[in-house]
Amino acid sequence: MSWITALRRRPVAGYAVVLLGLVTVGMGYGALTGQNSPASAAIPGTVSPQTIAQGTSQAPSLIGVGAAAVDFQVSTGRMPGKELAPEFDRKPVTFTPQQIHALAAYVASLGGGPAIPSAAEVSTAGANTALGQNLFITDCAQCHNFDGAGGALTYGKFAPALTQSTNTQMFEAMLTGPESMPVFADTTITPAQKRDIIAYVTKLRAEPNPGGFSLGRIGPVTEGIVGFLGGIGVLVFLALWITMKRRETT
Repeated sequence: MSWITALRRRPVAGYAVVLLGLVTVGMGYGALTGQNSPASAAIPGTVSPQTIAQGTSQAPSLIGVGAAAVDFQVSTGRMPGKELAPEFDRKPVTFTPQQIHALAAYVASLGGGPAIPSAAEVSTAGANTALGQNLFITDCAQCHNFDGAGGALTYGKFAPALTQSTNTQMFEAMLTGPESMPVFADTTITPAQKRDIIAYVTKLRAEPNPGGFSLGRIGPVTEGIVGFLGGIGVLVFLALWITMKRRETT
């Protein structure tokens, strides 16, 4: 026992005891936490896709949104990325159409939802543009303006222009209700009526401006402002001209 006493008297012995205690405490803590944690937490590969798609504090859940919502958001450049600029311009699309459809199919496999409409479903052949105009004015013009040029909404939001939207994107927007737009289910606006609205919007793009300058084609507000400012300018010019003439005569 004399050799043990001799070792205890050495300065290194104290450091060795402290190190041994730390190792023992660390191993005990690791064993306890390993028993309490689920196996999936130790193996990241076992996390289910449903768990991944449930969303975060910065993004909503993707479960149940459907392939149509994914196709619309990604094909218009809204995702991935930030919100569109107030001038209603689109952002560049990140993925190819094949990649977008693959991504949409994967999200749809997690929880269903509206599917991407086929070419036949969005075809405007034989559509009733007159009915489409009535439906658009009733359900869409309040936000997108009467000619689809877009417009500002409350709380800093806006309705984008429809000047570059494809038939599929417009159909998907009515079907899924992106951003502040309400969902127009088939029980509210039937697929045939959706095609009528699309036909009206696409026909509206090709119509000429009978008055010459379009002024953005956003309705009488812009025209009224231009008329008011132009009229005021003419009156000011006339007032100055009359004043100058009187000074010359005197």
